Amino acid sequence: MTFRGGRRALAALVALALVVAGGLTWYLWPSEPRVRGQDVAISVVDGPADDQHVTLDAAYFPPATGGRAPAVLLAHGFGGSKDDLRDEAARLAGRGYAVLTWSARGFGRSTGEIALNSPDYEVKDVRALVDWLARRPEVRLDADGDPRVGIAGGSYGGAIALMAAAYDTRIDAIVPQITWYDLADALFPESTGQGPEHGVFKKMWAGLFFSSGGSALPGGAPGGLAALAGGGSGAPAAQGASRQAQCGRFLAEICDMYLTVAETGRATPEAVKLLRASSPVSVAGRIRIPTLLIQGQRDSLFPLGHADANARAIAATGAPVEVAWISGGHDGGGSDSDTEWVEERTTAWLDRWLKDSPVPGVRAGRTTADAGTPGDAVKAATPEGTATASAPAGDVEGVEGFTVSRDGGRDPGTRRSLVVHASAPSYPGLGGASRTEVPVIGPVQEIANPPGGSPASVSIVPGMSLLGGASANPGVSVDVPGQAAVFESAPLAAPVHVTGAPTVRIKVYGTGEVTLFAKLYDASGGRLAVLPSSLVAPLRVTASESGAEATVTLPAIDRRFDAGHRLRVVLTTTDMGYATPSAPAAYRVGLAGGTVSLPDDASLVTPATGPAWWTWAAPLAAIVVAAALLLAGRRRTAPADEREDGDGAPLRITGLTKRYRNGEKAVDDLSFQVEKGQVLGLLGPNGAGKTTTMRMMMGLIHPDEGEIHIFGRRVVPGAPVLSRLGSFVEGPGFLPHLTGRANLELYWQATGRPAEDAHLDEALEIAGLGAALDRAVRTYSQGMRQRLAIAQAMLGLPDLLVLDEPTNGLDPPQIAEMRAVLKAYAEGGRTVIVSSHLLAEVEQACTHVVVMRRGQLVFQGPVAELLGTHSPSDGPGPRLEDVFLDLIGEAR
Repeated sequence: MTFRGGRRALAALVALALVVAGGLTWYLWPSEPRVRGQDVAISVVDGPADDQHVTLDAAYFPPATGGRAPAVLLAHGFGGSKDDLRDEAARLAGRGYAVLTWSARGFGRSTGEIALNSPDYEVKDVRALVDWLARRPEVRLDADGDPRVGIAGGSYGGAIALMAAAYDTRIDAIVPQITWYDLADALFPESTGQGPEHGVFKKMWAGLFFSSGGSALPGGAPGGLAALAGGGSGAPAAQGASRQAQCGRFLAEICDMYLTVAETGRATPEAVKLLRASSPVSVAGRIRIPTLLIQGQRDSLFPLGHADANARAIAATGAPVEVAWISGGHDGGGSDSDTEWVEERTTAWLDRWLKDSPVPGVRAGRTTADAGTPGDAVKAATPEGTATASAPAGDVEGVEGFTVSRDGGRDPGTRRSLVVHASAPSYPGLGGASRTEVPVIGPVQEIANPPGGSPASVSIVPGMSLLGGASANPGVSVDVPGQAAVFESAPLAAPVHVTGAPTVRIKVYGTGEVTLFAKLYDASGGRLAVLPSSLVAPLRVTASESGAEATVTLPAIDRRFDAGHRLRVVLTTTDMGYATPSAPAAYRVGLAGGTVSLPDDASLVTPATGPAWWTWAAPLAAIVVAAALLLAGRRRTAPADEREDGDGAPLRITGLTKRYRNGEKAVDDLSFQVEKGQVLGLLGPNGAGKTTTMRMMMGLIHPDEGEIHIFGRRVVPGAPVLSRLGSFVEGPGFLPHLTGRANLELYWQATGRPAEDAHLDEALEIAGLGAALDRAVRTYSQGMRQRLAIAQAMLGLPDLLVLDEPTNGLDPPQIAEMRAVLKAYAEGGRTVIVSSHLLAEVEQACTHVVVMRRGQLVFQGPVAELLGTHSPSDGPGPRLEDVFLDLIGEAR
């Protein structure tokens, strides 16, 4: 196929890719934190006898909206510190929360020793932090000394959220992420239901877990336990070194426990008791507040079963619970869009239960006696030596919702991974809502455990993403010949989607105790994928000559097996990540049931609205918008009566409503109109719905109700009238290797309009970048990118200009210059809409304002009228900032 004007077409295609990448980038670009935290040192008293004095290094972020606000405690992961959470804390503060983040005892600059979230130590520390928040004048109280407060955190931070909620009735909502239910089971898993006393030691993860805490010594002093796991007696006395050098900042009893199990590779009753004391399993039935559990599908440290157990225990109390499975986890692999979704979902959960919900009603069933006092003896819900059996098919009673992140491919412009979020109204558990039996075949096979356990099969390299900085564990699976038994299905006649934990029944022939590792493959065309992300199911079986049967619960997955694919079940005698017997042995392994039982939940669907819809619709919408610009350019010679310009108001919004996935309204029945020549300030606190409204103006999000008209034409994705709108929302998207000038030129080519119509000189003058225009954009500062993005929005001098935080990153002289540019731009008969938190600047630059609060219109009209309605009888007039705070109900 040949084309005339091939060079021009190629340039247009490149420019189109730029538009698509830019559109997706501004959509996904994280907002700049607008709140600065203040470092504080908080003294606490903890310990079994309340006699240990610890100083916690913390950072406090007051709510940007002023007034009394709910509080959020943000907890960091193991080996981290408060500094890891500053950006997230600032964003939450910008949304109207008082946020406190801290370095847990033994980490960062906090004193004390690591106790693994013990009720006697870390839980008491959190109680003291809640006390501290209750004394802050910015924090909303439910009662004297009882702040409205939630906790969110991942891994170690997720566990402290669960443990603190069990012991402190003042905590109102929690969002634990990628964390544990039973720490003993996490480090000594066993997939046939015998419990951690019979579990297989997860030696590599345990080494990383303990060494990252041991290396947290002040001043970089040597420490850590990983080196002690490999050889020698490991006894501190034998090596003649101090306990601090041996164990870093761990409590002595935890150090002794680890040294013992690292040497023997078996869990002792004392180790199980100690690890369970720091686990939600020990307080099952006492967590009775709204809980959103987020767990990773690529997580060989705390697999999905831990979230399942937490969900069941909390739902049994009647508390609201939701479960979400994300694509990443401790083994990496999470996409940027999934990370952003987690933060959005966390915030929505906190909004629901801390801001909008009558939380005291939810808590009415709780009393101080329900929670007890940290340090009290608590009987474990799961007796030692037992484990929870795999759940039968059917919904888990009481769990309100379930969301699964699924692979949505890669955006062709940015190469960023995309995800879709399939949701169901209830959670089916690991057993699924229904099950499909797939026959697998294979003879009884002899396999051997090599002397010393080496060479070992490889399934996953724990912590690879932490050690090497990779975004995902490579998941290269190696099954050593002679050590693996393989069973395989026929090609599938129809696709099968699996959501939950498959099971398979096996028989082991021989004598003595046998350690095995089971895994599931998706086999197609010679390619193998271990599911999920190379996770294995360790088990121990006491073999017999007649064959000892065992039902193995494989790692939970969410996976579609296409027609023609085969399922392959492999059992190996070794795995590099686990401790295995050193004595050589041989046994035979076969199948007992002849099928793999696959769970599923047919009710999981991708919603048509909300964040899950945006993740895949945003790039498509950007393509549509770019195509519309091209079409609009090609129509430039059409008769006037054929053009879709319209002669109405620049912007008219009528009854606009947009709901989040959970039904909450981001924009609620919004109506207003903007006239020619106005510079309108769109105002409201974070979370008011301003950016959502702007995205709907651009046709990138479809409203649930209501309409938007630009110059009399209704806005739909790709509407030609959008060619009259220039916009810059939340973040610039440029090709980093090109110069600023080249980026602007390529962007304009995507419109298909003549180069002379770009008014490039005026745009470059607005940018004020000087010689930097001919430098690569990757060398630009944030302020320089901001100015270039505004210039890009003004290319072609659009009749309607929409700018979100245009002065972000600019210095005071540049802000003053921007003010003059916007005024002059509107005086020429065009219209400007500006969203900004700089209220003093809005007061000087804007002629009119629209004020929003929680998605609703609070005020619309001239700035002078707004100020006039609040003018005092004498003295100077009010500032816009004061009037704004009055309008949104946050008067100071």
